[in-house]
Amino acid sequence: MAAPAYKRILLKISGEGFCKPGASMLDPEEVRTIAHQAKEVFDRGCQLAIVVGGGNFIRGTAFASQADVRRTTADYMGMVATVLNALALQDSLEAIGADTRVQCAIEMKDVAEPFIRRRAIRHLEKGRIVILAGGTGNPFFTTDTCAALRAIELGADVLLKATKVDGVYSDDPVRNPDAKRYDHITYDDVVRRGLKIMDVAAIDLCKQNKIPIVVFNLKAEGNIARVVSGESVGTTIGGPQPCR
Repeated sequence: MAAPAYKRILLKISGEGFCKPGASMLDPEEVRTIAHQAKEVFDRGCQLAIVVGGGNFIRGTAFASQADVRRTTADYMGMVATVLNALALQDSLEAIGADTRVQCAIEMKDVAEPFIRRRAIRHLEKGRIVILAGGTGNPFFTTDTCAALRAIELGADVLLKATKVDGVYSDDPVRNPDAKRYDHITYDDVVRRGLKIMDVAAIDLCKQNKIPIVVFNLKAEGNIARVVSGESVGTTIGGPQPCR
């Protein structure tokens, strides 16, 4: 098997990855599948940090708009939700022999370490998978922005965004069957074309720090390992090539 294309990886898994399509909460089989895919990458010799979302439980912006709850409160609720996913993933990984640590941006000392950059890097160097929960620890920032920030802080070679779609499209492929999927697109084109695959802050952080982003379908089993092997999977954001 070829050597991995990346040494240190920041993997972002959306909350939707932890449940069946169209469902919510946690699905044990989906958590197990994520754990096995992550372990496969880890066994290739990669250093792996995972940022988890919490949208399978709550989306702060949407909940605040529908309930008598402040946006800040709803966002903190979302941060707590990410901890549920992180703990489930931790135990699933450890059940198959992976050493892990959960670090959280909000204090939850009974179940997770605080996020400390140097400690997280040391865990990676010691062969542990680091699961990062609690977003940035601040309201009004998405877990995509958290993923970009952590990728920079930890010196990751790439940000892998595992999601429910198989790449970046010119339009919503569900509504528009003629939408084009890009194999490669620049950071600027994502912003200029208003493509909603990640928020602008996350794209800009990766652009400033020259961290490529690969967007791919998590539900296609083995995709994470294929991306890490350097195969053309999904869409790569970043680099000098223009989109067509």
